[in-house]
Amino acid sequence: MRIATLRHTRAAALGGALLLGVLLPGLAQADVNSEVEARNKQAVSEAFDRWAAGGNTFFRDILAPDVVWTIKGSGPSAGTHHGVDAFVGQAVQPFAARLSEPVRPVSKQVWADGDHVIIQWDGTGVARDGQPYRNSYAWIFRMRDGKAYEVSAYLDLPAYDDVLQRIPDPA
Repeated sequence: MRIATLRHTRAAALGGALLLGVLLPGLAQADVNSEVEARNKQAVSEAFDRWAAGGNTFFRDILAPDVVWTIKGSGPSAGTHHGVDAFVGQAVQPFAARLSEPVRPVSKQVWADGDHVIIQWDGTGVARDGQPYRNSYAWIFRMRDGKAYEVSAYLDLPAYDDVLQRIPDPA
């Protein structure tokens, strides 16, 4: 009886060790993922906070040089931009040039899941003709080393396109 108990004890200990060997790497990976998620969420939140406080380097702060930014939807402004310079030059600057007060985030919610950060935010600005600009956005960032290298952007494109069409390009 004593030998049988000893065998069961050894079998249980071996089973427990095997189970720990399987579970511990997964738990360690979960900790690493949680840390990456927290860092990515913090990087995006802090960049948005600087922008809301009057900063004007948001896109250069948070985007990787080789970012692929896709504006989802249909209409003249929908499409994909390859590289931060192309995105800023083709989408951000033409819009910003038509504003007398730049768009600033007035509210935001941020979530992180793995290497993705999702931000839902509302922004306001004023067009050069004095009309207010308001829009709601949802941006999905895929992050690498604290920078977004892939972005899917959702917004009310008719409101955005209206500013581009209504206000002449000052350049």
